[in-house]
Amino acid sequence: MLERDIERRLRDRVKSVGGLCLKFITPGFTGVPDRIILLPGGTMAFAELKAPGKRERQRQLFVQSVLRRLGFTVFSAIDSYEKVEGVFAWCRERSL
Repeated sequence: MLERDIERRLRDRVKSVGGLCLKFITPGFTGVPDRIILLPGGTMAFAELKAPGKRERQRQLFVQSVLRRLGFTVFSAIDSYEKVEGVFAWCRERSL
C-alpha cells in the first residue's frame, strides 16, 4: 500500500459526508500537513498522511504542535486504512 492509496481513501471518505479533503501546499513554509479537511458547518482539520510505517520529520511535528496550539485538530501519521476510518468517524460525528 502506498501513501497515495491512503490519501485517496481519506479523500473519498471525507467526500462521502459532504466535505472536502484538499491538498494543502504552502510555498515558503515547510512542514504543513498534507491535507486540509473542510466539513459542512465550517469544521476544519489537518491531516498528515504517510506510507505504512513512515514517521513525520521534526519540522512536521513542530508545525503540527503550532497548529494544535492555535486550536486546530491535526491528525498525525495516517498510515493505514484503519487510521483513515478513525478520521472518518471524527468527520461523520461533526457532519450530522
